[in-house]
Amino acid sequence: MTPQRASRRTARLLVMLVAGAAFALCCSSAMPGPAVVMAAASSAGSGSEGQSNFITKVVGAAAQGAVAACVAAVLSAFTEPIVNRLLVERCTVSQAINSVKLQDCLKFFLTTFPTNMLKFPIFEVINIMLSFTSLSGAVRGIINGALFCTIMLPVTNYRFRKSMNLPIDPALLYQAYPPTLLRDIAYGWARGTFAGVLAKAMPGLAGEFVGQSFLFGLCVLIACVISSPFNEWRGFWLQQPGKKLPFSQFFKPERYVRSTGVGATIMGISLMVGALLVPSAELAFAYFMANKIAGLVLLVAVSFGYSKVIGK
Repeated sequence: MTPQRASRRTARLLVMLVAGAAFALCCSSAMPGPAVVMAAASSAGSGSEGQSNFITKVVGAAAQGAVAACVAAVLSAFTEPIVNRLLVERCTVSQAINSVKLQDCLKFFLTTFPTNMLKFPIFEVINIMLSFTSLSGAVRGIINGALFCTIMLPVTNYRFRKSMNLPIDPALLYQAYPPTLLRDIAYGWARGTFAGVLAKAMPGLAGEFVGQSFLFGLCVLIACVISSPFNEWRGFWLQQPGKKLPFSQFFKPERYVRSTGVGATIMGISLMVGALLVPSAELAFAYFMANKIAGLVLLVAVSFGYSKVIGK
């Protein structure tokens, strides 16, 4: 694809983003208020457990996942290309950083943002739906991980290939399904198990909003570490044919610690910050719902500036 064609394609994407946001702002007055949605997501057990409570909790979980997705999209646009190179190419941190350009990261945001808006809310929605069952947290996590992987693996692999500047081949969108399935099952089990363990171990933090967000991020970090052996297997599976390292070279302890440490830290921080930003996002949403013109002007200005930066 020529630079001119790529620039036109980016411009079209930005126009679609602005148009979609404009439509959402104009129609949002017909939707439930954000305070209702967020309160439903954060107050487990208050009110009846009927159908309306189920729906509002599901919508609230999607909203919280969407906020975390926005935060993670910004972080991932700059860090994921580096993390994936550490995972698959087994290079050093400095080599991975030097192989990624700032402009590439800004362009990659056009991939991380829409894919995160699918992945994060879907995981949280499945999680909250399973919470209405009598299954234990660990079993719910296993089911969540299996469903999430099976549904979202094409999105995950598409994003991986974009971050590595690899061609998109539809035949490879379910590549590395076995290790990814086991990784997501292990991650879901660990999250379901350690959420309760951490809350009981640190009841003081669990009773405060900031403390809850910290424990949430810590739980995610622990889950990423526990599921990391399968993630490393996924990285081994995703190596390019002409650049494959032998098993003994790929699975070196220092390389494992490097890729797992960076990846788990990014995921934990992203979800923790996302949880912290939910009230601020609620206020911002309410403001722009009441001041639609201001919201549209800001969106157009940001989109225009972004297109200028990535078009250089």
